[in-house]
Amino acid sequence: MIKNRNGNIIVTNKQQNSVLEKLYDTFSGRMLLRLLTAPIISKTAGKFMDSPFSVPLVKIFIENHNIDTSQYVMKKFRSYNEFFTRRIKSESRPIDYCAKHLISPCDAKLSVYRINHNSIFRIKNSLYRVSDLLDNDFMARRYDGGYCFIYRLEVDDYHRYCYIDDGMKTVNTFIKGELHTVNPIALKRYNIYKRNCREYTMLHTDNFGDVVHIEVGAMLVGKICNHHGEYRFAKGEEKGMFQFGGSTIVQLFEKNKVRPDMDIIRNTREGFETVVRYGEKTGVSLSRI
Repeated sequence: MIKNRNGNIIVTNKQQNSVLEKLYDTFSGRMLLRLLTAPIISKTAGKFMDSPFSVPLVKIFIENHNIDTSQYVMKKFRSYNEFFTRRIKSESRPIDYCAKHLISPCDAKLSVYRINHNSIFRIKNSLYRVSDLLDNDFMARRYDGGYCFIYRLEVDDYHRYCYIDDGMKTVNTFIKGELHTVNPIALKRYNIYKRNCREYTMLHTDNFGDVVHIEVGAMLVGKICNHHGEYRFAKGEEKGMFQFGGSTIVQLFEKNKVRPDMDIIRNTREGFETVVRYGEKTGVSLSRI
């Protein structure tokens, strides 16, 4: 379930959720998933979405999802992926540049969890270890007592993402995996964040300590497209983008580095995700209070 920042419950993507329930909750659907989640299928779908043959899908998508095209830089797109990764107008997503404010890296549905002493956190009644995400027990132990921010993007969200502060990043580490949807329906059957391919980097930030930033791939996503390797970045600067499909960003914060906004903490405790926007405040730096 989802709430906006005003506390109102909203419903999104009813048709998509119905399809996913059939895939994950029936035997025949789960057999089909064996085929759909194979990397070759995702790559093939990605190639189609990069081709001119996919252009007719643009109009259908805009109509089906009621996309407000006035917010975006629109042009004659050469492929569906070119449309899917379209840029939003800067005035549509103003960046909160206050140094003490943590910002959302993307448009998403956000949940926030405290990382306990066993480095385990709960998402929709499923347990996940930070070490599973990173495939690195030593790094995971650094985040005991900190926070895990999970940003879930749906297909009609803006699929570019930005840096949350000024700082320096390390090289990107890619972990292979199966590609599953990141919709909560899938969590009934699969440990999505462990099985999916993902890419992470360490962000040495000026105001929030060393933040692990993880992009998680999803069903029919061609690839995670990060712009930089080792790099000095600025708050609000574009970090990368997802191609076609819903995807997720996970950020890990060390203990005593950040305080999430209370409405987001409250919503998560009550079982709700919170709608947030690219560049919007989601917490504050404890070093700046």
